[in-house]
Amino acid sequence: MNILPNDYVSVAPEIMKNFVSSLAKQAGMPEEKSIFLAEFLVNNDLRGVFSHGSRQIAAYARIMRDGLINPNPEVRIVSKTPSTLLVDGDGGLGYFPAYRAAEALVEQCRTSGIAVAVTRNHGHIGAAGIYSRILVEHDLIAYVTSGHQLSLNANQSIMQAAGGSPMSFAVPSGTSSAMVLDFGAMHDLYDDSPHKSDIIRLAPGLVFRSMGLGFMCQALGGFLAGVPVEEERAQRRYQGADQGSLIIALDIAKFTPVNDFKHEMDRYMQLTSGMQPLPGFDRATLPGVLETEREREWGIIGIPVDMDHREVLDKAAREFGIELPF
Repeated sequence: MNILPNDYVSVAPEIMKNFVSSLAKQAGMPEEKSIFLAEFLVNNDLRGVFSHGSRQIAAYARIMRDGLINPNPEVRIVSKTPSTLLVDGDGGLGYFPAYRAAEALVEQCRTSGIAVAVTRNHGHIGAAGIYSRILVEHDLIAYVTSGHQLSLNANQSIMQAAGGSPMSFAVPSGTSSAMVLDFGAMHDLYDDSPHKSDIIRLAPGLVFRSMGLGFMCQALGGFLAGVPVEEERAQRRYQGADQGSLIIALDIAKFTPVNDFKHEMDRYMQLTSGMQPLPGFDRATLPGVLETEREREWGIIGIPVDMDHREVLDKAAREFGIELPF
C-alpha cells in the first residue's frame, strides 16, 4: 500500500513536473515526451500513488541512458478493426502506447459498444489507473492490465509465476468521484513484504485470489501482447521493452441510460460513505474517493515528499548533473 508520510516537505506540482521533465531530457528523451511523462508521474504523486509517481523517473532515466529503453519511441498502430487495436511501443516506455491506445478506444467504443486494445514492445506502463481514468472521463467503463517478462524455474515458489503486474477497473459517477480501483495483484506478498508469511498462514484464500489475479495479468497483458513465458524466446531490440498491456472500454449507453447509471453510482457513493469503516481506519470510502480528494488538495498545498522519496530523486539528480529544486 502507498502510505502517507508523517514527516515530509510539500513540493509544488509544477516544480516537481519541471524536475521530472529535466531529468528525462538529461537521459535523452525529447522535451515534448518528457513533459508528457512528467504530467503522468506527478499526477500519481498528487493522488498519493507514490510508488508509481515521480520517484519512478530515477529508474526510467537510468534505463534510457543505458540503452535498455528507447528514449524517443515512435508509437504506431499496427492493426485496427472497428472494435480492436494493436499498438506497438517501439521499445520505449509503456506510457506512450498505452495512452495512444486509451485515447483511440473512446471513439471505437462509442461505435461498437465495446473496444479492446493490446499494446506491445514497450517498458513499464506505470499505474494502470492512468488509462482507466482516461476512459472513465468519457463515461466509459474501463479495465486495464499489464504483463511483463517472467523468468521461471522449478526452484521458485509458484507465487513467482503471478509476477507483480497491475490491474485497474474504473466506473463513472455523476457528481461523485469516479470509482477507480487501481492495484497491484501481488502487493504485500513479495519476498521483502514484512507480513508475507503471516498472510499466507492466516488467510490462504486471499493469497490464492491474489495469485489468480496475477496469473491473469500475465496471460492477458503479457502473452496476448507477445511477451513469451520463456525469456530465451524473446526477440527484442531494447532489452527493457519486455511488457505489454490490455485495455478494454465498455459503453454504458449500449445497456442502460448513462444518467440513470451515474445516479445509481452517486447513491452508492453517498450511502457507503455513511457506513462503518474497517477497524483501524477513520473513514468508509469506495475506490477513487481519497485519490480525488488528495489531487484537489495537494494541487494547492503541494505534494508531500518524505526523506526516502527525496533521497531517490536527489541521487538521480546528482548522477545526471542537475539540481534537485527542493
